[in-house]
Amino acid sequence: MKKTYFMWIAIHCLVWPLAFLGLDPLSLPKLASFCLFLIILFIIPLFSEKPLIQTILCSIQALTLLIIFYPADHDLIQFLLLVQALVIAEAIFRLPLINSMIVMVVQFAGLLWLLTQTALSTYQLAWTILFYILVIIGLSYFQFVKRREVEVQKKNDVLLDEYRKMKRQLVTEEENTRQDERMLIGHEIHDSVGHKLTALLMQLEAFRLTADEKDKKKVEKLKELAEQSLEETRRAVKSFKQNEVGGLQGLIRLIRKLEMEKFMKINFSVKHGAFAASLTGEQSFAIYRAVQEALTNIIKHSSSREAYISFEAPGGSIFRFEVMNPAKASSFFQEGYGLIAMRERLEKVGGSLEIHHDERQFAIRGSIRITERRV
Repeated sequence: MKKTYFMWIAIHCLVWPLAFLGLDPLSLPKLASFCLFLIILFIIPLFSEKPLIQTILCSIQALTLLIIFYPADHDLIQFLLLVQALVIAEAIFRLPLINSMIVMVVQFAGLLWLLTQTALSTYQLAWTILFYILVIIGLSYFQFVKRREVEVQKKNDVLLDEYRKMKRQLVTEEENTRQDERMLIGHEIHDSVGHKLTALLMQLEAFRLTADEKDKKKVEKLKELAEQSLEETRRAVKSFKQNEVGGLQGLIRLIRKLEMEKFMKINFSVKHGAFAASLTGEQSFAIYRAVQEALTNIIKHSSSREAYISFEAPGGSIFRFEVMNPAKASSFFQEGYGLIAMRERLEKVGGSLEIHHDERQFAIRGSIRITERRV
């Protein structure tokens, strides 16, 4: 709206100096009418939500032109048609069809009255009326095309909203189905393996109470091993009930969700050694959170919805990841809570975080030292 407002001001600044070339020295009524014209020009955008008031103001503008360009010597000033065309164009641009037609009728009636006060030949009169009619036809067609474009845009917005809702519903249904499968597997493990291990513990305890002293230590070790197995089973069942999934699987789901819902373009590459990297669960989840936070920051703060994600593990001793956004970083950039929390989370699992930004890109690079697991 601000751009169109200054556009109309600029056009008036070009047209009126030309119109003044054909005017006699401004009398007091003409000067007052011109001032009223300018006042309406500046205040009309304030009533963008009130088309009736804008219609009245545009009609008053059209009437002020009759006073400003009143032919003192019965000679029609040709620049009147140019200014009138500009007023009609602004009315058609700002107002609905019926309201703009009212302004055109008022202005056309004023032009006919003004023509009766001039001494024009038949040729000049026909040319003036033809010019005015062609301007009205062209501007009316523009309004028709504009109205159709607005209607198409509204339909596209509705379809886009429905598309996003459908995609969100699809993702939610897939997530619910996946969670149901995980819960079913967890219940199966709990009901079969968990119950059998509990029964085994009870039998070992009963056997320990009746066993000889030399066998009690062996039974105690077997019982301890069974308890550890039961505890690991419980942890596995508990992990099946968790909604959040980290690691590569979680990242792929996150990228898929952002591409569908936020229309991001994400290029994801996994270089040599990244799949085989021996990361702990905590390290894997820290990487997932770091990438998630980086993509969230791109959505919130970047003008470009494009990201490049890469994983690598050179030599198998260190795991590196990078999230790069090809957009100019703000000169007032400072680390917020999300980046600070990201750095602390990585440092907690033996990693580090680097932030690089220049006029071409904003990149977040993280690295985690890989500790060999003992079998």
